[in-house]
Amino acid sequence: MTAIEFNHKILGLRNNLQYFAYSLTANHEDAHDLIQETYLKAITHKDKFDPATNMKAWVYTIMKNTFINKYRKESKVSMIIDTTEDLYYLNNSKRSTSVTPDSKYQHSELQKVVNELQDEHRIPFQMHFEGYKYKEIAERLNLSIGTVKSRIFFSRKKMMEKLKDFQN
Repeated sequence: MTAIEFNHKILGLRNNLQYFAYSLTANHEDAHDLIQETYLKAITHKDKFDPATNMKAWVYTIMKNTFINKYRKESKVSMIIDTTEDLYYLNNSKRSTSVTPDSKYQHSELQKVVNELQDEHRIPFQMHFEGYKYKEIAERLNLSIGTVKSRIFFSRKKMMEKLKDFQN
């Protein structure tokens, strides 16, 4: 198949590609960009196309993979540049920080249940909650990692039993 025939066949798929691209993106501009990227990849890699196969399926596969790769890339890239002196935006929680009576009550109930745990379970649990890794907790408390993991597990289990009312 010559380059002219190849290009002519791909351009003949334009309407089908528009429908498919729009079904993936649900946006006309993004669909148009996806079609352009698909054409570019198809023409760049035309030597990999086997004329004995279905061209429409080959181009659809290129489009689908291009869309998936772009989606994965965009979902990983969510960079925040914080130029404030104390890194306020990075340290600020995305959740609502307003304190409601319900949340204050729930926090006090949680704290009460945590404080009721025996020290051998409470201390590793609190350290883990504060961000310590299992290995760090084990080293600081002179315990094995397995012991630390089991104590944290049993702490969670005891808390879940006592806080059944708070579960959805």
